[in-house]
Amino acid sequence: MTAPAERATLRKSVGLIGVVTFGAGTAIGVSIFSILQPTAEVAGSGLLAAIGVAALPMLVFAAVYGYLGSALPVSGASYEWPTRFIHPGVGFIIAWLRIVSNVGALTILSQVMVSYLAMVVPVPLKPAMATAITSVFALNYLGVSIAAKLQAQLMALLLIILAIFVGIGLPHLDPALVGHPLDTPPRAILAVVPLMISLFLGIESAVEIGEEVRDARRNVPLGIALAIGLTALVYGLVALTALGLVGPERLAASRAPLLDASKIVLGDLAVPLIVGAAFFSIIKSMNAATLTFSRSLFAMGRNGALPRAIGAIHPRFGTPHRAILFGYVCAMSGLLMPPSLIFLLLAVNVPTMLKYMACSYSATIVARRHPDIHERSALRLSRRAVVGLGYAGVICALLVGVFGVEADPRPYLLVGGWLVVGLAYWFMKGRTDSIDQANRALAE
Repeated sequence: MTAPAERATLRKSVGLIGVVTFGAGTAIGVSIFSILQPTAEVAGSGLLAAIGVAALPMLVFAAVYGYLGSALPVSGASYEWPTRFIHPGVGFIIAWLRIVSNVGALTILSQVMVSYLAMVVPVPLKPAMATAITSVFALNYLGVSIAAKLQAQLMALLLIILAIFVGIGLPHLDPALVGHPLDTPPRAILAVVPLMISLFLGIESAVEIGEEVRDARRNVPLGIALAIGLTALVYGLVALTALGLVGPERLAASRAPLLDASKIVLGDLAVPLIVGAAFFSIIKSMNAATLTFSRSLFAMGRNGALPRAIGAIHPRFGTPHRAILFGYVCAMSGLLMPPSLIFLLLAVNVPTMLKYMACSYSATIVARRHPDIHERSALRLSRRAVVGLGYAGVICALLVGVFGVEADPRPYLLVGGWLVVGLAYWFMKGRTDSIDQANRALAE
């Protein structure tokens, strides 16, 4: 007889390769196809320096997530860790704001994918975006192992295509077009760091499916380390090649910067190659984003922060099917968001920085107050080193979040408004729960 959904467990079906491809696969995706234009517009050649600056806080966040992910693997980790180690209200707000972040991410991904496809065949924007979102949520509904296999295959295809672009384009690089990145005013470089950090977001995504990772103590920190190294290498080479082929002015004016750069050396082959790369990478990133989004909602439902029905597990597929369906409804609402990439990128990045801040502070609490959990981590860091890393992560996340105000303040208003709604829900739910408990006590 089939076990009831509430007694089912998540299946451990993701290994080391899956951790790497979910992390690097989330990061190496739509950002490289979309980020060059707005960052070149603001910082010019300084975008190369901004990549290096953006990588520094991500190294800190990666270390924090590797530490916690191996010590306490749990699905919906970015909600579970702040809930357990800081306060349930903090965990709720982080996960609540990530709804905006995840909806924004899926909107960017689907929008850019359709824009690239429209260069080959006429595609209606909104219906095609809706179709793409529906497809990845349906895939995740059926099982994480299916999603992981697709992620690895699409990752391999993308890396092959980007290797062709770099291998052919790099020998034709013009240093005069690259310019001097450090001649850019520091203020302009810092202004685009919140956008450039999008290149690395998702490196830690495997921790969100911690309960579904085999040998998580080993595979999570090792997979995150491999993913960030691979991501930095790929992005550095691709950005340098594009900048050296067309220069910052042309990148800033282009709707498809990588496509324009590839046409210089690939000619007619550029369109199918780059459009194919964009399609593969974006579907891959949408797949990973859908997975982590649904696990965050699942964790909130399982803990009662959202209705507990959302925390159910499908008895056959072993997936959080109701969380996936709820996430799908939220994602479809993203079709109503403004199409500006800078707006959407900041709507993604601001809640993400708050998430990194909360998880980094959670690591300091684990190191200071929970020696038993600390000892389980595969990263053999001293407790003092973990505390230092955690506070460094808090500061980095705060600074990155503040820098983005100059690029576009509107996303901060959106996130602030959603925060107010979340706080109202949290306090109303707390009052409702208190009344229910009092009524049960009277009934007994």
